[in-house]
Amino acid sequence: MTLLELTTETDGTTVRLALEGELDIASAGQVERELTRIETDAPPTLMLDLRRLAFMDSTGLRIVVAADARAREQSRRLVVVRGPEAVQRIFRMTRLDERLEMVDEPAGAQAL
Repeated sequence: MTLLELTTETDGTTVRLALEGELDIASAGQVERELTRIETDAPPTLMLDLRRLAFMDSTGLRIVVAADARAREQSRRLVVVRGPEAVQRIFRMTRLDERLEMVDEPAGAQAL
């Protein structure tokens, strides 16, 4: 079992949460707790960086969709930095790549 490592960085009005490893039912609680902690401060932009994510299942997808819904309700931005092909496939299959704000690199979010 690969562990999931989380790294949180603040850059101005953006909080970036980088995920490394596997986001699945075993690690979902860890991600949800960190999102709750970050969202308490209501940053204008929350960035989920999936570039170092090796695997994500439907549980991980649900977490991303729920975080996006909360951001929209609170007039904040959720930006997703695209992950590797195995991760992006689940976004394409569900067509969420068309609904979510997705960028290739963290710097790409600033241009939007």
